Amino acid sequence: MADTSFLDWPFLEDHHRVLAKDLRVWAAETIPPICDAPGAHANADDTCKKLVKALGAGGWLRYCVPAEYGGALENLDVRSLAIIRETLAYYSGLADFAFAMQGLGSGAISTYGNDAQKRAYLPYVARGEKIAAFALTEVDAGSDVAAMSTRLEKQGDDYIINGEKTFISNGGIADFYTLFGRTGEGSKGVSAIIVDANAKGCSVAERIQVMAPHPLGRIVFKDCKVSADMMLGGEGAGFRAALGTLDIFRTTVGAASLGFARRALDEAMTRAKARKMFGATLADLPLAQAQLAEMALDIDASALLIYRSAWTKDVKQGRVTREAAMAKLYATDHAQTVIDKAVQLFGGLGVTVGSKVEELYRDNRALRIYEGASDVQKIVIARQILQQ
Repeated sequence: MADTSFLDWPFLEDHHRVLAKDLRVWAAETIPPICDAPGAHANADDTCKKLVKALGAGGWLRYCVPAEYGGALENLDVRSLAIIRETLAYYSGLADFAFAMQGLGSGAISTYGNDAQKRAYLPYVARGEKIAAFALTEVDAGSDVAAMSTRLEKQGDDYIINGEKTFISNGGIADFYTLFGRTGEGSKGVSAIIVDANAKGCSVAERIQVMAPHPLGRIVFKDCKVSADMMLGGEGAGFRAALGTLDIFRTTVGAASLGFARRALDEAMTRAKARKMFGATLADLPLAQAQLAEMALDIDASALLIYRSAWTKDVKQGRVTREAAMAKLYATDHAQTVIDKAVQLFGGLGVTVGSKVEELYRDNRALRIYEGASDVQKIVIARQILQQ
């Protein structure tokens, strides 16, 4: 498997190293039979459900929730989340997706929910018994969260929800949505509420097909009534809850790309050592060696940014808007470069549907868009450094 020397970096503690080693063994034994089975990617819904159950049974989803509610650690630990996503992504983009959406979909409950809300959802997330979703994006409100138009209107002891959310991961298979909508004007008028998927007036209007198949949908809310008890942090706390959740999980998007990049490098090295050409192997040719060297450089640079950001969040306990944006931007963009080099080294086989490097090329592309597109991350970084 990929280079593990990063586990010795001072960013990590002994329990992170144990986690990484144990997960590698589990993942190698458990993920391929699920994700490489005939039709697994064609039927992404069933595959993701199986993966959530397997991740729950293996105890890995416990890292998505605090210990008091069935979690593995006292609080959400970004370094652990990054290690898990990197490892799962190495084996399967769907496995990473299944894990990440459990954490992202329940993250606002972990950080902004009250005790009753946490007890009603988080233990089930940790055991893989309920599938979570993060319902933030709208057709005209992606990176610009404050532009959302979905409305939450208070009526007695309930909120009536009207609006649409799109590109919602786990849309169609989720048991509940952490929904962000408008109760007032501007960013201070954004609120967050938990909506059970079977609530009357909540429906999946469309399943969206993308280049790397995973459950994705457009969700419509029409006069959907939800108890006010499901509001997270009170009215107006949604914008803060959304950004706080992304502050935790944005770094781990980079970690997933890092896992893809490590797999691409391993595949490329195996191919280069075996491919005979011009009386030698591909690995003997200086141009191929230069490509492999650049791939290794991009991977280490990405890893340093990712685990710097994760360490800063875990240890300093502050906002890591700048660090997370840098990690996400660099790792996702440069993973695409690494994977593209792997495809090139494979030649015709690299663009053949079904080859691992072709799969990685598609898997990584979406990560450069969701949870803040690359261009948006540049704006975030610039604003942060201009404030210094």
